[in-house]
Amino acid sequence: MTTLRTLIDGPELVVAPLVLNPIMARLAEDAGFRAGYVSGGSLGWLKCVTEANLTLPEMADVALDMRAASRLELVLDAGGGWGDPVHMHRTMALAEAAGFAALEVEDQFLPRRVHHHIGLERLIEPDRMVQKIRELVAARRNPDTLIIGRTNALRLAGMDDALRRAEQYKAAGADMIFVHTRTPEEIRTLGERLPAPLMIFAPGDGFSEFALSRTDLHQLGFRLAASSGSAFAAMYKALKQSYASLAADQPDPFLGKGGVGRALKAAHQTCRLDDLLAVERNTTGG
Repeated sequence: MTTLRTLIDGPELVVAPLVLNPIMARLAEDAGFRAGYVSGGSLGWLKCVTEANLTLPEMADVALDMRAASRLELVLDAGGGWGDPVHMHRTMALAEAAGFAALEVEDQFLPRRVHHHIGLERLIEPDRMVQKIRELVAARRNPDTLIIGRTNALRLAGMDDALRRAEQYKAAGADMIFVHTRTPEEIRTLGERLPAPLMIFAPGDGFSEFALSRTDLHQLGFRLAASSGSAFAAMYKALKQSYASLAADQPDPFLGKGGVGRALKAAHQTCRLDDLLAVERNTTGG
């Protein structure tokens, strides 16, 4: 069985699209992806509460549903880990029980605040984050479970502080480091200064027009690129248009005439309806 740890040791950048439910996981898998990203940010918007209000059991439930329908290796956006160092044992235990392949834990102050979404950061001291990572390592039962240490210090305190934090988190036992950044120049600096494997957010519009290709990023030490919001944005736009069209007694221009039936049939195939029908034919008849 190929694990996420094996994938990131491979020759290509692992891209993990956003997945929040079983059909999203199936669609991602059918598109050829091997890993999926369970974003707290997008799940918070889906529930209309922001990620500051999400709980660990909620995230585990999401994973359980997807793991039952898909073989994707799931990366958990664990935010601040839901507590202090002592709470990391519960965080790791529930994440592993739910089948997550990796936990991304960041040095955010708890409880989380909504203003995180408008760029106002509150970070804990790096010594406390080091303690949290050490306890995650101690609590880990599956050696394949990856611990990703993340910091948003770059946009708050600058490159030097971000690098110092990243180096401390790596030394504490984090398997992968994620310094949140956006610009190609900052990405190059991080890749040149920090050891692989590194994590990054995939550009919102994909890699085709981004300054750094997947190959460039891999050469710089980046091994995992999570697409945290693109699929949610697409879903939001499609649903908003569908409801507006229905309210206006107009056909949905996205689906086109007769498109509802075609899309539903395609969804049935994603849900493996034919396989379920075959089971019925071979057992209870029909």
